[in-house]
Amino acid sequence: MPFRMADYYLRLKRKFPERDIHQVVIYLKPTSSDLVRQTSYKTPVMTHKFRVIRLWEEPVDVFLSTPGLLPYAVLSRATDKERVLAQVMRELEQITDFREQSNLVAATSILAGLQLNEQTIQQLMRSPVMRESTMYQAILREGRAEGRTAEGKALVLKQLTRKLGSLLDEVTAKVSNLSLERLEALAEDLLDFTSTADLESWLR
Repeated sequence: MPFRMADYYLRLKRKFPERDIHQVVIYLKPTSSDLVRQTSYKTPVMTHKFRVIRLWEEPVDVFLSTPGLLPYAVLSRATDKERVLAQVMRELEQITDFREQSNLVAATSILAGLQLNEQTIQQLMRSPVMRESTMYQAILREGRAEGRTAEGKALVLKQLTRKLGSLLDEVTAKVSNLSLERLEALAEDLLDFTSTADLESWLR
């Protein structure tokens, strides 16, 4: 990490020579490794320093005082993580901007997973606010897209097998790797195929 931070600094300084650059490394999960306590990179001719924050050593009040930091409160040095999560949810309920609120709830649920058990997180995921968050909706959309793609592959392969007979493993693999858009195109074009040569030509 020290070498990377020195490298990042030099790259940024080269690109933005007039800017003041302050580097901070944030560690989320507790560890006994000495690596998380390194704050400088040193060689015989240079020394580069950066700041390190170990969230598990920070007091919980630091995170509860600012809305944007609420998702990190569970990772603080507080011992009763479930109580902290409940307090965070109460604070989030006070946020009037619904978009900001829902996204902070989503971020809270993800970071809480580093400390709390699955049952507690599932209870959070059932929150109406959570279900309205852009992050949660994105996860749902991704899941639906993957589901449609899997169904599309199975259907197209079934249609091809019925029309052309057994397919070579190599051909089956190529069809399985097609995007949803290409699968939809193949579903239409395969109606004109008369042999596996037509399919192989289409896949090139």
